[in-house]
Amino acid sequence: MSSTDLRKLQRKLGARHLNMIAIGGSIGTGLFLASGTTISQAGPGGALLAYALIGIMIYFLMTSLGELATHNPTSGAFFTYGNKYVEEGFGFALGWNYWYNWAITVAFELVAVQFIMKFWLPDIPGFYWSALFLGVIFCINALTVRGFGESEFLFSLIKVIAIIFFIIVGIYMIANIMLSPTESIAKNWTTGDAPFVGGLQAMIGVAMVAGFSFQGTEMVGVAAGESKNPKKTIPLAIKQIFWRILLFYIVCIFIIGTLIAYTDPNLNLAAEGTVGNVTLSPFTLILERAGFAFAAGMMNAVILSAILSAGNSGMYSSTRMLFNMAQNGKAPRWFAKLDRRGVPMHALYATTAVAALCFLTTFIGEQQVFTWLLNMSGMCGFIVWLGIAISHYRFRKGYIAQGYKLEDLAYRAKFFPFAPWFAFILCSIIVLGQNYEAIIGDKINWVGLLSTYITIPLFLVIWLGYKFKYRTKLVSYQDMDVKPMNTDREI
Repeated sequence: MSSTDLRKLQRKLGARHLNMIAIGGSIGTGLFLASGTTISQAGPGGALLAYALIGIMIYFLMTSLGELATHNPTSGAFFTYGNKYVEEGFGFALGWNYWYNWAITVAFELVAVQFIMKFWLPDIPGFYWSALFLGVIFCINALTVRGFGESEFLFSLIKVIAIIFFIIVGIYMIANIMLSPTESIAKNWTTGDAPFVGGLQAMIGVAMVAGFSFQGTEMVGVAAGESKNPKKTIPLAIKQIFWRILLFYIVCIFIIGTLIAYTDPNLNLAAEGTVGNVTLSPFTLILERAGFAFAAGMMNAVILSAILSAGNSGMYSSTRMLFNMAQNGKAPRWFAKLDRRGVPMHALYATTAVAALCFLTTFIGEQQVFTWLLNMSGMCGFIVWLGIAISHYRFRKGYIAQGYKLEDLAYRAKFFPFAPWFAFILCSIIVLGQNYEAIIGDKINWVGLLSTYITIPLFLVIWLGYKFKYRTKLVSYQDMDVKPMNTDREI
């Protein structure tokens, strides 16, 4: 065994790093750009309800993940939990799904960079911007884990400051409306078919967009493997997630829905596919109406930092997942090697290669690649969440069945078993109902069907292929490995 095989991941992430990873991974283009699209398609009430339901589901999932991650902190979180508490093939498929989910998401964010940079430098081909930012993200992740943590803290802080500023401006504008005898804050909530527009299909579609916006909160589970004191830092990060969801998503959607009508032409243009035009961001529109002439430029810079943050954290998570799978013999052993700083460089190379899918825009076109990567990433994320709900439900059952006491858990998820069941059912409805129109009617829309659901058969092929090859079975509650991990050692 070479010396690189003996090196371990380093526990260098503190509480402030985990807090910002949790928030930074989930705040990006989904909130800054896609929030206007959700209001246009489902109305202010439909968008608010969709974000609220997904927010509740995410809170439940994060409490489930918090229980798992404090009990067994590992950089291969979802693969390990699926393997230990459900079935070996399920964990295998879940790990690979999470790896290519975030590797694809990095590619998606790098395509978004091309749209964003057109705002300032429209004559430079987008290929160069994707290459530049891919290089930056690669270099950040090639540093020590502490270097990654510090960079993510900075990127996330920029987004937090921008959103707080937006909320203050929005509340001020709503207060002015309330003080005006000729205006009403209910106006945009009662215009046309508001507050709910588009029916069930619009709600399900918006829920998928909302889910994509929330993706990244589960990165706390992956980062647990390199946190200094997971039994203390993870519960703290989990507890704060609910308030972040409430403040950064629900309040923002309420402000946008109150100040901009769902029939506003700018929101309609965004909904029709004018992707990446920062001037159509509802954040930009509201700040401009408040009198900030520099709103578009400022939001472009914020969105750019959001893209860097999402790409940065996505590269980190997918690299650690591939590394952990290789350590456990579920990926080529070559990916388990670490350099002298404790960074899995070989796994980083593989993830970077998948992220290079962003360069397909040179041959296919920006809009097509953007939509394709968005659909794949969104569906993969929901599969991961389904895996968390199933793993936690079975872990808790096995933990009790073997005679352990709930009081001995470092962190105990609330609302069990309702919480994992609620998350499982809601995720399933959104996944299966995302594009049901493609299979009803006189003719099946095969193109729409494939672009929406391609990741589901891919997941099943990996899972069932492994299951049939190795004859794996569902882990019984009595045979589960539910012993807590010793977190005093490096992993």
